[in-house]
Amino acid sequence: MKKKFSFPHAVRRWWLWPMSVVLWFSVSAAHAQVREIVLDYATYNPVGLILKEQGFLEEELAEDGINVRWVQSLGSNKALEFLNAGSLDFGSTYAAASLIGFVNGNPIRVVYTYTRPDGVALVRGANSDIESVEDLAGKRVAVTRGTDPHIFLIRALAKHGLTEQDINSVLLQHPDGRTALARGDVDAWAALDPLTAAAELENGAVPFYKDPELSTWGFLNVREEFAQEHPELVIRVLAAYERAREYALENPQEVVDVLVSVARLPEEIIERQLTREDFTNSEVGDVQRQFVLEAGQALQNVGVIDASVNIDETVGALLDPSFLLAVDE
Repeated sequence: MKKKFSFPHAVRRWWLWPMSVVLWFSVSAAHAQVREIVLDYATYNPVGLILKEQGFLEEELAEDGINVRWVQSLGSNKALEFLNAGSLDFGSTYAAASLIGFVNGNPIRVVYTYTRPDGVALVRGANSDIESVEDLAGKRVAVTRGTDPHIFLIRALAKHGLTEQDINSVLLQHPDGRTALARGDVDAWAALDPLTAAAELENGAVPFYKDPELSTWGFLNVREEFAQEHPELVIRVLAAYERAREYALENPQEVVDVLVSVARLPEEIIERQLTREDFTNSEVGDVQRQFVLEAGQALQNVGVIDASVNIDETVGALLDPSFLLAVDE
């Protein structure tokens, strides 16, 4: 997608950025206040790993004396926790997790899409006889609360006439969920790549339920306060992300290599994960908005999101495409 650089466009949504006009005339002062930008890196964000590995952002910000610090996120819930605490300026999550965080008061904005992953699935052990979502009734299911695999599980259950009350949820972080499944401590697991691929190839686990309608998106979130105070830096971060995304498309083997290094998983596992990743779109547009809207409505129907929440308005406030539109490719 081709974008034309236009700094004022990034702060055109004045109702979200009340200080934007002042900041527009205070760019130098804003830069003087920023000595460090903190981003996360995660195995579910390959584009972010390329950005970290290649040093594109460090290169971009060096002339301003701004340091770049990287913090690992082990799941969407951790990224949201760090963002809410102010430990991150930019954090990687899957789509519906951003919505839940925002509804629960996490002051974030979605400004970039880094991937369309297809590695979120419901997975059973090698010797399990589970074949369908309906078979999960009464079963122990490992899940990381607040992440898109959790939301995928909720929506899959609802689609097949069940709720979380019909299963026994075992709350574990993603890596521990994989371990519990391999040991037989749980009957199924709401999984995501690269751990889905690892469980398949190393433990004989079987993804028994995938649904394209419920497939998620990888979102980059920014703290609202950071975006309000430093909109020009948000644009520069996204420009570096775009550079990394294009590099990833042109150098697939390097994406494999960096994921192998960070995830510490065999190359065949990473290669399988990357067959289920799509980096061709970075927009925060109508397609992404529709997915988050439908996810929010489904979560509201099962009581995860309060009935009083206006999902349409909430999604409109959460997703902000203006910064990416200001990036000049």
